[in-house]
Amino acid sequence: MMTDAMKPLGLAFFLLTTPAPMRTAGGRLFVDITQNLATLTGRRLVIGALGRSDPLIKDALLTIVKRKEFIKVLPEGASVERRSHLKLSMSWRDLAQFEDQPALVSELIESTQRSIEELKQQIQTKSGTELFDFIREDIQQLRRILFNPQSSAVIKVALYASAWINQHMLTWLGEKNAADTLSLSAPNNITSEMGLALLDVADVIRPYPVVIEYLEHVQGDELLDGLVTLAGGKETRDAIDGYLARYGMRCAGEIDITRPRWHEEPITLVPTILGNLRNFEPGAGKQRFEQGRQEALRKEEALLDRLQQLPDGKRKARQTKRMIDLLRQFNGYREYPKYGMVSRYFVYKQALLKEAEQLVQANVIQAKGDIYYLTFDELREVVRTNQLDDAIISQRKDEYRAFEKLTPPRVITSDGEIIVGKYKRKDLPPMRL
Repeated sequence: MMTDAMKPLGLAFFLLTTPAPMRTAGGRLFVDITQNLATLTGRRLVIGALGRSDPLIKDALLTIVKRKEFIKVLPEGASVERRSHLKLSMSWRDLAQFEDQPALVSELIESTQRSIEELKQQIQTKSGTELFDFIREDIQQLRRILFNPQSSAVIKVALYASAWINQHMLTWLGEKNAADTLSLSAPNNITSEMGLALLDVADVIRPYPVVIEYLEHVQGDELLDGLVTLAGGKETRDAIDGYLARYGMRCAGEIDITRPRWHEEPITLVPTILGNLRNFEPGAGKQRFEQGRQEALRKEEALLDRLQQLPDGKRKARQTKRMIDLLRQFNGYREYPKYGMVSRYFVYKQALLKEAEQLVQANVIQAKGDIYYLTFDELREVVRTNQLDDAIISQRKDEYRAFEKLTPPRVITSDGEIIVGKYKRKDLPPMRL
């Protein structure tokens, strides 16, 4: 999960959204995997999945399961909450149905976008406690979109294809992490597109030295308004506005609804834009995308050629080609559900800030940002009653400042014990002085 501390409203929104069993401590979210560790199969799946991304978590969990009485193992088949997304086994028959649906990803994206546009229209008529009831109901729609069976299946296919390729290319060819290269410039990757689009913004600005100088010195809220009098300022503002319309709901730590979005603080994009101007040539966005696509294609051709030379090489090459096609077709979509979620969060946030403005005008709170230190239900009650004890906000701010200074552990028990994993160094060559 996100390692930075989150404010109470941010924690509340994510807890309303996720179906995963969660716990909070020190202003952080922790996933409760007790159920997963309660069976041998569950242990194998969750430790394997988490261990692939973080060996320290893996070692900490192995330390826990060695304590025989700490989490008792239930018999296989016992009634335990299953985490099906950890199970990546699929048959060729399962995969075949996705090979025949080249438009599936586009359809899922279009459906999500339509839903967001509908939300924007509907939420405009809501205020007061009705707004909170509407948001709570709409979060159920968000959950249905996030965990749509088709969407989940697409992600599962992408994960399976990636794991299959990495495993088989290592076994057959001694090639490590082949899927990383094969995934380069995969279509429909909203996060990659976001980075490339900012290179295009830099290209718009590049011909205007006066705008570049302005960006090097501008501060705070004056960024966009200050452009209008400059040569190239209108073109620059149009480019930035276009970028914000597509990606402005995003930011660092974006699962926390209280974090300032780029749309709210576009100044945070300026260092990256200036870095793009200094470090990349004109047209770098399109060039980098095409470079990645060509690199993936060359990797595919090289792997298939090598496979053909092996015993039973035609079958191995044919199976690998099918997996590569599935990887290219679906892997980019893995980034999209989160984009859909933060897009919806931003709509909620804008509506809640309008309520916060009314609370400020009524002298219930001192500043709009004070609502971030209340939970969703607490904020609803404040809006209903127009009353709030100032000491609550002050206390929560003090707690948040303390939480910010903490370093969250990777693994913590319900008793508060922190389990620290260790790197395995037995396969490292001996050190030489």
